Amino acid sequence: MTILLLHGLGSDRRQPLDLLAPVLAASPGRSERVLALDVRAHGAYPEVGRPADFQLDRLAEDVARRTLAELEGDDAPLTVIGISMGAAIGLRLAIDGLLRVRRAVYLRPSFDDRSLPEHLRPFPVIGEMLAEAGPDGADLFRATELYERVAHASPAGGRALLTQFTAPDAAPRAIRLVEIPRNRAFADDAELAASARAGIRSLVVGAERDPVHPLPIAQRWAAALDAPLSTVPARDAGLPAQTRAIHAVVGRFLAED
Repeated sequence: MTILLLHGLGSDRRQPLDLLAPVLAASPGRSERVLALDVRAHGAYPEVGRPADFQLDRLAEDVARRTLAELEGDDAPLTVIGISMGAAIGLRLAIDGLLRVRRAVYLRPSFDDRSLPEHLRPFPVIGEMLAEAGPDGADLFRATELYERVAHASPAGGRALLTQFTAPDAAPRAIRLVEIPRNRAFADDAELAASARAGIRSLVVGAERDPVHPLPIAQRWAAALDAPLSTVPARDAGLPAQTRAIHAVVGRFLAED
């Protein structure tokens, strides 16, 4: 079975590969193929495009097309593991039937049925500052109430937002931060439940004290998907502790089937 890895907003394919390397290496199905793709305007995917190209359904369609091309048309059931934005894209792949998803792991989901919810508002602001000032916009962003609010709740979360300014080609690709947070991952809980009815086995992983990936969103995903929810320690408790917890819960999930 192929495992498809999908990264978060502003990151690239190395994010899930680095995070999950020990889990994938220890998986009972070590012969499984691991495929990690860069989403449009991320990593080695140079094309930026227009605002409409950053709708989640279009991003999911693009991922599905490129996945099938990589697999030379083999549409055998696969496992999708997505982080944040990657979780939302993975959900669309499953719900819309763009790929034959058998299992799905949604790590720290941050999108729901709202366009630009409060916890995602920093990203368009960062995008606008990047477009105007490039990496120097980080100083402007540090002075905003949005940054102060996140950094007060989670210093690690504040530092993570600032990495958007130093990501490769961040300024030319700033549109991704402006447009993608305006997306809804699903229409309502009933649409989420359709994934479970389709026989897709899911796991949702949420983190404590994460203002950009609020735990209530992970709880909502898990409830509607009729999926187990695993809560891992906050990044502020130490990234190694959170990473070990993710390895444990994802490893168990992959070993169950």
